[in-house]
Amino acid sequence: MKFKIFLFILLVLLIGIGYYLTAGYYSKGERAGTISKLSERGYVFKTYEGVLNEGGYSGETGSLTPRYFEFSCKVDSTITKLQKGLKTGERVTLKYSEKFFQFPWNGDTKYFIDDVEFITPPPAPIEVLKPKVDTVRVQAAKSDSTL
Repeated sequence: MKFKIFLFILLVLLIGIGYYLTAGYYSKGERAGTISKLSERGYVFKTYEGVLNEGGYSGETGSLTPRYFEFSCKVDSTITKLQKGLKTGERVTLKYSEKFFQFPWNGDTKYFIDDVEFITPPPAPIEVLKPKVDTVRVQAAKSDSTL
């Protein structure tokens, strides 16, 4: 009887650890850039895999060197936002969570997108133009009005 209870507790513990490793996450964060690729992949378990071009400047070489961030996504509402960002080419901020391990049924990466925010550029400053006053005409108008 004690052996059966021990096996049951061990089985529940292993299932709990397995669930935590597949559903839990190691870290959360945000990355900004433009989406350069988005595709649906997988033989049995379909996920969307994408690439975010973060841009970048290399201080060592003094040149622009693009940095790429590969990610996976399974949530339909987020996939719709990713497709819109790909089509429009707008800058986006991807909110992601990093899983402990990469499992074949979860996608090709450890980074899963939770939400997408579109970055709106700041409005261009509006320059207020003051009318130029021609002092000669103003003086001429004053002298004509006094007559």
